[in-house]
Amino acid sequence: MTKHRRTLQALAQQSLVRCVIKMLSDTHYRILVAATLVMLAATVSLADEPLPQITVPDGFSATVFHPGLGATRHLAVRDNGDVYVARSFRVERRMFGQKAAWGALIALRDEDGDGVADIVEPFGPTDITSEARIHNGHLYFSSDQVVYRMKLDDNLVPKTVAEPLAGGFPMNNSHGTKTLAFDGAGNMYVNSGTPSNACESKRMALHAPGLNPCPQRKRSAGIWKFSDGKQNQDQVRDGKRYVTGTRNIVAMAWNPWADKLYFVMHGRDSIGMLNPDYYSKQDNSEIPAEEFHLAEAGDDFGWPYTYYDPRTNRRMQDPGYGGDGKTEADGDYKKPLIAFPAHWAPNDLLFHSGHNLPAKYAQGAFIVFHGSWNRIPFEQGGFKVVFVPMQVGRVTGDWEVFADGFTGSGPVKNPGQSAYRPTGLAEGPDGSIYISEDMLGRIWKVSPE
Repeated sequence: MTKHRRTLQALAQQSLVRCVIKMLSDTHYRILVAATLVMLAATVSLADEPLPQITVPDGFSATVFHPGLGATRHLAVRDNGDVYVARSFRVERRMFGQKAAWGALIALRDEDGDGVADIVEPFGPTDITSEARIHNGHLYFSSDQVVYRMKLDDNLVPKTVAEPLAGGFPMNNSHGTKTLAFDGAGNMYVNSGTPSNACESKRMALHAPGLNPCPQRKRSAGIWKFSDGKQNQDQVRDGKRYVTGTRNIVAMAWNPWADKLYFVMHGRDSIGMLNPDYYSKQDNSEIPAEEFHLAEAGDDFGWPYTYYDPRTNRRMQDPGYGGDGKTEADGDYKKPLIAFPAHWAPNDLLFHSGHNLPAKYAQGAFIVFHGSWNRIPFEQGGFKVVFVPMQVGRVTGDWEVFADGFTGSGPVKNPGQSAYRPTGLAEGPDGSIYISEDMLGRIWKVSPE
C-alpha cells in the first residue's frame, strides 16, 4: 500500500468516524462505535511487510518451531518433547485482526531433533479456548464452560477419551477463559472472569454507577478450587472459592518453590473514556495497573470497587463507587508484588526451573503480555515477554524484557497492526522456552546458545 493511498484511506475513515458519531445520539453506542472506528482507521495492512524476527537476550537464540497454526493460545510440553497447544475457538473481530476459527488441540513432534515440528496433528473438541496444561500424566484443557482432561499414552495424539472435570460456570460474553493451575496436593485452581469493566449498572455508559454489592462476584471475579481428578464437578456444588476481587486472570501458575499460587490480572478498561470528568485521555492509557500477585485462601483483590495506579503505587476507589481519581480505596486489599503498565494484557505465567539457563533465571517468573487496545488514541503497549527474578516466591530485583520485537516496524495504535500477539509460555525438557502467539499461530523455541 503506497503512502498516498494510506493517506486517502485514513482521511476517508476519519470522515466516516465523524459522520457516524454525529448521527448517533445514544452515549452508549457513540462510545462503542467511536472506539471501534478509531481502531479501524488506525489499521494498516502488514501484507506488504516481511514478518519480523523476535529479539532475545545475548546468549539465547529464537527459532521458529512452527510458522503458523491459527489462533494458538497456551501450550504445554511433555517430558519427551512433544508439544500440545490450544487453538482458540473464536468469532471474527476485525478491529483486533481476529478471524473466525474452530477450536482444537494440536499435537506437534520434532522427530529429527532440529528444533522444528515435523508432525502436526489436530484433535479434540472444537470449543476449546485458551488452556493446555500437563499434570500427573494427563493433558488438561478447557472451553469457557468446561474443564477437561485426557490421559496421555505412548501416542502423540492420545487414544483416550476426554473426561469432563469441572463445569457449571457462568456463560459470559467476554473473559470466559478457564485458565488452570495445580498445587501438587490434588487440587486444581480455575479462573472465572467477569463480563464487565467494573460491574457497571449500564454497560459502556458515561459515569454509570457500579452495582453495589456487585452480583458478578458471586460466581465470577475469582479463582475456584476443585479436585484435579474427580469427574463432573459443578462450580456451585463442588467448587470452593479460593480468592475474590479479580477482574480476569489468564496468566496463572503454581510456584513450586514457594508452594503457593500466583497470577497476573487484567485490569479494567475505559476508565477515562467512561469517566471524562475525572480522567484525561492520558490517564485512560496509563491506569489501572496489570497486577502481579501472590494468591492465598480468602484474599480479596478489590475488583470492582478499586483499581491500582501504577504511577503512584496506590490503590484507588473506582469511579463507579465514588472515586474521582484522587480518593484512595478503603478496605483490606492486597498490594501487588509488581504493578505492570496499564493495558499490556498479561496472558501467561511460567516459573522456570533454571535447567540449562544462566543461574539468574532459576525460580524466576516469565510473563507474556498479549497487548491490548485501550490506550487509544496513543500507541499500544505490551506485546512482549518479561522476566521477574525471584527466589522462594519473593521478587528479588527489577523486571526486564526477555523477548521483544513482536509488533514489527512502526507504532501500533491498534492490536490488529501488530505482526504477532504473544499468548503462551512453556518450558521444554531441555530448559528451552516455547512462546506461542495468536495472530498467525507461530511458535518459537528459545534456547541458550
